[in-house]
Amino acid sequence: MSEEKYLLEMTGITKEFPGVKALRGVELKVKAGEVHGLLGENGAGKSTMMNCLMCIFPPTTGTIIFDGQERVGHTPYDSLNFGISMVQQELSPVRDRSIMSNIWMGREPHNKLGLIDWKKMQKDTEEVLKAVELDENPKTLMRDLTVAKMQMVEIARAISYNAKLIIMDEPSSALTEKETQQLFRVIRKLKAEGRSVIYISHKLDEIKAITDRVSVYRDGTYVSSANTADITQDQIIEMMVGRAVSDIFPKVQVPIGETVLKVENLSHEKFFHNVSFEVHKGEIFGLMGLVGAGRTELMETIFGLRERAGGSVTLNGKDLHPKSGRDAIDAGIAFITEDRRGNGIFPVQDIQYNTVIANIQSYKKGPLLDLKQMEKDTDEYIEKIQVKTPNQQQQIKNLSGGNQQKVLIGRWLLTDPDVIIMDEPTRGIDVGSKAEIHKLIGTLVAEGKCVIMISSELPEVMGMSDRIMVMHEGTVTGILENNDQVTAEGLMALASGIE
Repeated sequence: MSEEKYLLEMTGITKEFPGVKALRGVELKVKAGEVHGLLGENGAGKSTMMNCLMCIFPPTTGTIIFDGQERVGHTPYDSLNFGISMVQQELSPVRDRSIMSNIWMGREPHNKLGLIDWKKMQKDTEEVLKAVELDENPKTLMRDLTVAKMQMVEIARAISYNAKLIIMDEPSSALTEKETQQLFRVIRKLKAEGRSVIYISHKLDEIKAITDRVSVYRDGTYVSSANTADITQDQIIEMMVGRAVSDIFPKVQVPIGETVLKVENLSHEKFFHNVSFEVHKGEIFGLMGLVGAGRTELMETIFGLRERAGGSVTLNGKDLHPKSGRDAIDAGIAFITEDRRGNGIFPVQDIQYNTVIANIQSYKKGPLLDLKQMEKDTDEYIEKIQVKTPNQQQQIKNLSGGNQQKVLIGRWLLTDPDVIIMDEPTRGIDVGSKAEIHKLIGTLVAEGKCVIMISSELPEVMGMSDRIMVMHEGTVTGILENNDQVTAEGLMALASGIE
């Protein structure tokens, strides 16, 4: 294939929503058999552009040429017929159905009697799971999988369409380093087969490692494209944000005060055993471990979402044994969930509702709500956390993933907690917004809050934490002061259970 010939050419693409011009004459050109990185801050228009390509909604203007023909589709099914499939950023599995039902939903194989051929479906599922190196029984229910494994099932489903072009929107956001390398092996196999991959990610080290070329977008406009080997990470960041970002981890040194949260020998029947640690006023307490380590389950138990099997938790010297998340909120704990789509946002509600809902009791005036105060507080946090939206009446589902996450942070800050648990707080968020959220975390601990930060990104854990607790298969393998002696290799060894 010559340099001038492309599998995909999108030119002059614009997309307008009520009150928002999301895309302004953007372009994208992808060659056959290449991995093409799509870069830009949240709100830059990357996902919107891919939704236009997938016919989830049509572009307002512009041309899409795929495999030598102009393509005008009206439904995602049309795009699949063209040879394009997509792994969405936000997971949307049918949790009460099996892996194989999720992969083949709507296109189940049938036998001569017109009945579903379950044996063939299971065999086909086993083959496609092998393609993504996932060793799971096809009959396993999706609700019984981790978020990371759900992500790999989504990728398996995209591959199952045998598409010429596969779009991956933040595919590694829920994956550990080991699982990301597994994903990269899958992508390289697809490339070797002559298929193309559009890889959307905010993790620039991944972009450098897996892509052949990149295209950069900013505020709904096209900036430029380049060979990945010819451009540095600093240059990419400057193109994305329009300025140099020199400090993604603005760690603020603040005095560490008295113990706020104390956990002693806390256990769960299934996920973790005899976990003990303390978190202090003004401290960022990092928590890392591989998938299956029990990090999220530990925090859910402290927050009252899971029943403990033993042990104790004290908050500000008082026994804490919440029976629900409401009890934990009232006691002074906030929990920003890892899975914002599944159990974080209320997608069809507006930004105001999503901001004030955890603190709704404080707005009650007799049988009524103080609507003016709700509006005022929402506007304050939109400005404070720099949420990109035309107004607070926008449904939160219309915001980018990063801006949805900012709204969730604002929601919990309104409850004025003593302890803030952040589970993957910058998952799926661009470098500019990461720096803003890290700066906000620094502000919170400077005000005397304590933050427990669960993260799968070693640079984030090492760049922001005062101490780091590492877990492996439900046990604590180390609690380390974050100093010059802490290394990525050492943390990974603890996370892997290597002494």
